[in-house]
Amino acid sequence: VCGVVVAHLDHGLRGAAGGADARWVAELARRLGYECAAGRASVVERARRERDNLEQAARGERYEFLGHVARARGAGVVLTGHTLDDQAETVLLALLRGSGSAGLGGMSPVRALDERGDVQLARPLLGWARRAETVAYCRERGVEPCVDAMNEDESFKRVRVRRQLLPLLETFNSRAVEALARAARLLRDDSAALDEEAAKLLAEAARDPKLKLERMAPASAAAGDGNKIAPLSVEVLRGANVAVRRRALRQWIKAGRGHLRRVELVHVLAIEKLLEGERGGRVAELPGGSEIVRHRGRLCFRVKEPEKSEPPMNADNHY
Repeated sequence: VCGVVVAHLDHGLRGAAGGADARWVAELARRLGYECAAGRASVVERARRERDNLEQAARGERYEFLGHVARARGAGVVLTGHTLDDQAETVLLALLRGSGSAGLGGMSPVRALDERGDVQLARPLLGWARRAETVAYCRERGVEPCVDAMNEDESFKRVRVRRQLLPLLETFNSRAVEALARAARLLRDDSAALDEEAAKLLAEAARDPKLKLERMAPASAAAGDGNKIAPLSVEVLRGANVAVRRRALRQWIKAGRGHLRRVELVHVLAIEKLLEGERGGRVAELPGGSEIVRHRGRLCFRVKEPEKSEPPMNADNHY
């Protein structure tokens, strides 16, 4: 049985300061009697290679590292210290990007760490603890928190939201952080209901008996293999509720591409345009070399060429 293991990743962004933080974590873990698993990544190199922004590249490296440590130690759960403040910042950033309910729902208290699904990511402080309370808790126990200097750098949007926007909102509502987190929880419930209905719509559109088709690949094909994703009935999609249809199309695109990077509302609207009228042969382009084609009363997902890299994007993928 795995006990508590402290895991820390130096993202390679702050040179000697990042190394000093890693040593601080290892020493604190030793004092508390826990094993410490430390790693180092080159986030800048990953961002350059995948043409991501630094925040997204760092997040990818971090969760890959945590998954590796968890599986190596036989752990089924990764715990992080996200608080109500982190949730409020996430919701505001999503709102500023014009996100829908999926993005405005913020972070989930518990979810699968990655697509393998064998390790859960849990955020036990997310729904009730303020950041200041965690700092006070540490100090009461003789631990002076170690602060990442990048969390004070206002060139990052999240830091400006934290240091400028949230304090302003609290002049309107002293419990603005709690209110934003509550709204996120309500929107996650709504989003989960939409996801369920969207999955049902996809299943119906993929098996429409009115279509006279050549043999179709199963809808359960591996994620990211667009040429094995089942085509969808234009008639079924056209008659569906618009919110459910758009959520279903995003699920379908994710199954085909393996991700939703750079997929925005404009792309979903272009696919919906293919549902109009009776003319086939029309195409809606997606970022990264894939496309949706209307053919014989169905929408078909096609990968034109391997997706080698992605240009810079926002950290949130939801419209």
